[in-house]
Amino acid sequence: MREFDAQQLEHHLKNTDSCPLLLDVRQDWEYDICRLEDSLLIPMAQIPAEFNELDKDRETVVICHHGIRSRQVGYYLEQAGFTNVINLNGGLDAWARIIDKNMATY
Repeated sequence: MREFDAQQLEHHLKNTDSCPLLLDVRQDWEYDICRLEDSLLIPMAQIPAEFNELDKDRETVVICHHGIRSRQVGYYLEQAGFTNVINLNGGLDAWARIIDKNMATY
């Protein structure tokens, strides 16, 4: 699993030809406050039941509030055979502070 900080992820998203899956693993109420556009919400507790619906070969960026839950989900996905996982280190909190200062925070 690769670890990207907010600036690295922003650069990567702007410069990639592929369309990575932005997998948000926070709770519904957190997602309602703020999210990255086009992200898919699957709360961490639901990942074991739903990860089989995802493409194991598609680049997957795992996102949470601070990067801790997403890192755990990233490890889980790798163990399940996902081959191209990125964790947003610092999570949406860092994204809001560094990249999108208009993003709501909590």
